[in-house]
Formats: sequence, C-alpha cells, structure tokens
Amino acid sequence: MATASPFPVEPPVAPPSAVHAKLSKSPGKIGSAIFLGALAIGFVYAAYHLISDLSAVHSSSIFPFVLLGIALLVALGFEFVNGFHDTANAVATVIYTHSLDPHIAVAWSGMWNFIGVVLSTGAVAFGIISLLPVELILQVGSGAGFAMVFALLTAAIIWNLGTWYFGIPNSSSHTLIGSIIGVGIANQLMQARTATSGVDWAQALNVGKSLLFSPIVGFVLAASILSLSKFFIRDPRLYKAPEGDAPPPPWIRALLILTCTGVSFAHGSNDGQKGMGLIMLILIGTVPTAYALNHAITPQQSAEFVAISQQAANVLDKYVTPGAVVGDPRDDVTAYVRTKEMTSNTVLALRSLINGISTEVVNYKELRYIPQDQVRNFRNDMYLVSEALRIMQKSGHAEVSAADATVLATYKKHIDHATKFIPTWVKVAVALALGLGTMIGWKRIVITVGEKIGKDHLTYGQGAAAEITAMLTIGAADMYGLPVSTTHVLSSGVAGTMAANGTGLQWATVRNLIMAWVLTLPVAIVLSATLFWAFAKMS
Repeated sequence: MATASPFPVEPPVAPPSAVHAKLSKSPGKIGSAIFLGALAIGFVYAAYHLISDLSAVHSSSIFPFVLLGIALLVALGFEFVNGFHDTANAVATVIYTHSLDPHIAVAWSGMWNFIGVVLSTGAVAFGIISLLPVELILQVGSGAGFAMVFALLTAAIIWNLGTWYFGIPNSSSHTLIGSIIGVGIANQLMQARTATSGVDWAQALNVGKSLLFSPIVGFVLAASILSLSKFFIRDPRLYKAPEGDAPPPPWIRALLILTCTGVSFAHGSNDGQKGMGLIMLILIGTVPTAYALNHAITPQQSAEFVAISQQAANVLDKYVTPGAVVGDPRDDVTAYVRTKEMTSNTVLALRSLINGISTEVVNYKELRYIPQDQVRNFRNDMYLVSEALRIMQKSGHAEVSAADATVLATYKKHIDHATKFIPTWVKVAVALALGLGTMIGWKRIVITVGEKIGKDHLTYGQGAAAEITAMLTIGAADMYGLPVSTTHVLSSGVAGTMAANGTGLQWATVRNLIMAWVLTLPVAIVLSATLFWAFAKMS
C-alpha cells in the first residue's frame, strides 16, 4: 500500500517519456561488473590498511575493535544515505537533457566524487568537528563520547532516509549541523551543574550563514547566468526543451558534461569530508595508539616543530599578564576553549602547554614513539592549543602584532598537521559509500529535480546554468572550509532558471523543498538531543 506524503502534492506535469524509458533500463552487465569490481578493490584496500594499522595496537580486550566496527558502519551508513540525496543532484541535468545515459551519468559522477573526496583537504571535516562540545571531543573514547557520535549520525540517517523516501531533495549538511547542535544543547542541559560546554554558537553561526545564503545565491546566480547567456549566446537550440531522446548539439553537450563533472568533484571535496571528520573521531576514541597522532611526520618535521614551538612560546611570553599564576595549564586552556572568555592566566597556561608539548617531542623524537598510555592526553593537549589559537585569532582577545600573529599561525599549521589528518583509506571508504548510495538511491531525487520543480521540461541552457552555479558555489565554499548543501544550491539553481525563463514553478514541490529546508534543523536537533540523552543513559 502506498505511503501518503506528509507534504502537499499537486499533480505533476506530463512525464517526459523519453527520459523515463532510459530511467527504467537496467544497467548493463559489463558496467555493473566494472562497478562491483572497483567497489571490491576499494573496500579491500581500505580494509587492508585498517587491519595493518590495528595490528600495531595491543589490547587485552576485543571490545574496542567491536565498537570500532559498529561505529564505522554507522558513519559509512551516513555517507551511503548522503549519496541518495546530494550526489544524485549532480546528474539530474545531464540525464534530463539526454547528454548522458542515466547509468553512465551516475558512474561518471561517482568517479569524480571519488576523486574529489581523495583530493580533499580536510578543512571542512575539522570545521564540523569544532562545533562539538570540547569535553566530548577530548573524551571521545568515553561512553558520553560515543553516545555523541552515534546520536548525531543516527539522527542524520533517519531524517535523510525519510525525506528521500518521499522524493524530497534534502541537505545532508543541514541535517548534520542540526544533529551536532542537538547534541551540544543536550550536553549542556544534562550537565548544567558542571559547567560543560554546549554549542559553539559563533562557529555555528558561520556555518549557518553558508547554509542559509547558499540557496539564495544559487537561485539568483543561476537566473542571472541564464539571462546573460540569452543576451550573449543567441543559439536558439540552447533554450529549447530536448526533442525525443536525441543528445544536444556537441558544444552544449560538452558544456553540460563538464559542469556535471565540476559539481561532482566539488561535492566530493566538500560533502564527502563531513563523514571523514566523524570517522576520525571514532578512530581516535577506539584506537588512539594508531590514529590520535600523525605517524607520517618525519624526524626532520619533528625538529622543525620543536623550533617553531620555541618561537611560539617566546611570542606568547610577551603577552603574559604580570602576576599570572597557573595551576593546571590543561584545565585553564580547556576553560578558555569552552567559554571563549580569556582570564589573566590564559596566555601563561597556553605558553606552558606549548612548552610541555615541545619537551615531549624532544624526549621521544617522533610522534610514533610516544607511549600508548600517553597518546590520548598528548593529542588532547595539541588539540586544545590549536583551538585556543584559533579562538584568539578570531576574537582578538590577545592583541598581538602582525609579525607575532604570523609566528603563531605557522605554529598552528604544524600542530594541526600532527592531529588533523585523514588517512587515504578513510577517504577511499567514504568515497565508496557515497558512490554506492548514489547507485542505489539516485532515481527518486533525479526525477524531482528534473521534472517536478518547473512546469516545463528542463532546457539545455537551464541545466548548464544550474550546474555552473552549483560548481562555483560549492567550490568556493570548499576553499574557505565552509559546508554548503549541494541539494539546496542545485535545486534552487534549477528553480532560478525556471523563474528567469518565465516557464513557472510547481509550487507544491517548491513548498516541499522549503518545508524540508525549514524543518530539517529543528527536527535534527530534537532527534539527536533525544538520542544523545538515551545513549548517554545506557553507557
């Protein structure tokens, strides 16, 4: 029995039969064999490197490894469902303009998503992590830490699956941010008497702005590109709906494939990172010996780190408040990161922590030689120093000179290199999960984007304008380490081209998109907060 949608629906326009005939085709046997072969090779590669890393871990209990396996499955499950939504958006335009056969388009997009994920910097991944409560990050191996990870991932999966089931394009980025905020709020309410942190509202506001304005940018920019192209490019074929199933003229087809490629690459390099950051938290929490510190750092880099540490400590020494006294430097710096309020002891505590880290590196020569029972605390100290420097830089709490700020920024890059890294096998696993999700769940979202936003069939010019907009917007956000929604940008871009073309919009679909956009944040907050409370009670 069909399930009724909770969103208002109006009768769709007549379906483009030529496209539907292609959509109903099964993938070819050769293509399926190639995809399954690539999938198997990728997962074998990831599994081999994971097992190789874990072979150096000595544990008397199998429990951490079981917990690691479950947590990785949940995290990759989030990326799998992400592929249902966001990656499918990238192929809608090339499918509905007959530029590529659906299954070829999905495979092509999946390949460029994979490349985007593997070449990503990690800036977005760790930008997402910085939204989480600091004490849960520092104690991610505890029951509360795992309750946090499981709660926010499970909440995101539930909402993404629900919106996908009804064919409503939804932002995985939006959902994940809401889930993180829910965990932060719940953590603060549950531990109100112990001065725990909740949400980093300043960082959440920056992320929220990118999610809020990106659909508006998508609508306006796509409409503007289409209008400008009509003025400068007078080829009428660009602004007509496809006839039958014939592909577009070669130059138009090349443009559409190029923009689809760009969106797929940008999506992989931006959206693919969100799961990576959470997977790294899981790895750090369960097997810190292998993943808390970057073992790829060379002895020469360690020596450089010691030298720049001394420079950073000397710089901070200039700004220590006279008469400042520090009990436990870690506690003082943690309080600063949690409250964002600098005291007379903060700079002295930060300098002491930097000196302590430098001394340990001198003693052990390389990060890989730090004893197993000290790895977690050592990594936490480095994380606290990095976050404190980030907050100082953004807030201007310590008015340092330009030259001194450069020294501290250089030191922060070195310390981030030691803690904020993502192994290649993690990137491969995330890319494969995204690709597998796309291969299984792409049709529902593709149909919505291709034929349920506007009243007329998507033209070549509209498809190109929407894809160019998405490619530019997501690429720019990736450069600045900001998460944006492929779904929101591309869907609003298609809507913008329909409005600019004067062909009209299907307002029931537009209302559904807006409702999903508005409801995602509060629903994700409530879901993740409730799940965090439940999981924390069970831990």
